[in-house]
This record gives sequence, C-alpha cells and structure tokens, in this order.
Amino acid sequence: MQHHRQNPSRYEQASRSVFMSSIVGLSNIIAALVTFFTVPVAYSNSIAFVQRFTSRHYGYGFEDITAVCWWIIVALLIFFGARASISTALVMGGLALAARFL
Repeated sequence: MQHHRQNPSRYEQASRSVFMSSIVGLSNIIAALVTFFTVPVAYSNSIAFVQRFTSRHYGYGFEDITAVCWWIIVALLIFFGARASISTALVMGGLALAARFL
C-alpha cells in the first residue's frame, strides 16, 4: 500500500489534474467578479491621495498618467490577491473534505 501512495495511478493523476484545473478556473472567475465589483470603490477612495503624493514628490503634470497607472495597479492587486486567497481556500476545503471522507 505504501508503494501505491508514492506512485499514483494514471486515474489518480488525471483526477488531480481535473481537480486542479477546475480550481484554477473557478478561482479566476470568482477573482474576476471580485475585481469587477471592488476596483471602482478601491480606486475612487485612493486616487486623490495617490495623486497628491505624486504631485508633492514628483512634481505637477503627472496626474493623468498616475490615474491610469494607479487603476491598473489596483486592479492587479485585487485580482491576484483574490485569486490567491480563493484558490488557497478551495484547495484547503477540498483537502479537508477528502481527509474527512476518505
């Protein structure tokens, strides 16, 4: 039995592959939804501070490029943070279920 656990069968490998690809897909979809709904709120609550900081430390005239760059940064932070959190939670939940029922 020990040898079997070290060398999983093709069926077990395929099952893990399907499970992991499903986790990645589900995490991406949920992270996209979280990003869609939270970026406008996070951006609008932070852009004034970021533009003031930029003008104080880098001079005037960078407000427009700062606004575009800050929107991209906020969107990427939220998306990748949400995806990492969601995929971790889904994998841990799946492992907890597997441990409980197997």
